[in-house]
Amino acid sequence: MQQHYYKFWRDLIKPRGFDVDTDSLTDTYGRFSVRPLERGYGVTLGNSLRRVLLSSMMGSAVSAVKLEGVLHEFSTMPDVLEDVTDIILNLKEVRFRQYDSNQKTLRISKQGPGTVTAADIQLTDQVEVLNPHQHIATLGKEGKFEAEIVVTFERGYREAEEHKEELPVGYIAVDSLHSPIRRVNYQVSDARVGQRTDYDALELEVWTDGSLKPEEAVSLGSKILKEQLQVFVTFDEDIEPKEEEEQTSTPRLNENLFRSVDDLELSVRSMNCLKNANIRQIGELVARSEAEMLKTKNFGRKSLNEIKDILGKMGLSLGMKIEGWPPPGWDPNNPHRPGATESNETAAAAGNAGAATGMGGMSDPMGGGGTPPTHQ
Repeated sequence: MQQHYYKFWRDLIKPRGFDVDTDSLTDTYGRFSVRPLERGYGVTLGNSLRRVLLSSMMGSAVSAVKLEGVLHEFSTMPDVLEDVTDIILNLKEVRFRQYDSNQKTLRISKQGPGTVTAADIQLTDQVEVLNPHQHIATLGKEGKFEAEIVVTFERGYREAEEHKEELPVGYIAVDSLHSPIRRVNYQVSDARVGQRTDYDALELEVWTDGSLKPEEAVSLGSKILKEQLQVFVTFDEDIEPKEEEEQTSTPRLNENLFRSVDDLELSVRSMNCLKNANIRQIGELVARSEAEMLKTKNFGRKSLNEIKDILGKMGLSLGMKIEGWPPPGWDPNNPHRPGATESNETAAAAGNAGAATGMGGMSDPMGGGGTPPTHQ
């Protein structure tokens, strides 16, 4: 790998973490957010995750049915209100959670009068019905319901024709939707880092049938994307740039230590407290203990917990003893890392000014720009 390649990804801003809205989180719905992202990455990641979640998650569904005395789906059953087509449609609405990936054959046996629901399905230890109140059929006084249903664990959608070759005589093939994902929505908004407000914030909403929790679905979808993209990486990722090792004899410090406390996006009250305490950079903040912070004027437990939570997502905490901090030549009044020359700082400032006026000389590599609409 050429030594300069690492600069392609090392200088890109990384999200602070994966935030879950615990107030609205259920077994069937989850809202998640990631910020900050480079401009354009919100749409890139949001759309990719949405497509993978809708197409690639695995789940259980009814793929075939055998009804006593029935030869095809256009038949009727004695003293049963619904015809066979309606019964099959009702069975397709039953949602299962399987604890293994093997095909299951389950039975239903009921004598009328009464109704047949998903709760009447005779289950095994490896299968659970998630909607036991799902209606299947209505039986009259002489009605009798004897059925076998085949449940398979697969990915995506399969037409009935695909199941027919695998079935014994007497079974009716059913087209089946195995995906546990019911809906995915993403939205991209602006995120602020320091004085810049053109970064992306991605919000993702996921609805499932309950067989797979939304947070698990997002994790699995991300893993699938990672595995698929890994084939494109054709260099050794373990190679460290020698030039950087030779340039410094001090321990490698967390880059976040040199960032301004403005990047933490704290509440106004917390930010005012830090300014009053003359804390400008994150490195200065983590060097303070909790007790020291609580002595700051107007700084209470709420502000303390807010700061601890954000620092934790960055791999930092209050009261840290960091080897090599502060580094030689460090100036708390200078927001830049030691070693940055005046010419470099001037060039960086000029580049930022050019980008702000649309004359930076580089177009948006992701084709991003404004805030895209919600995608459902």
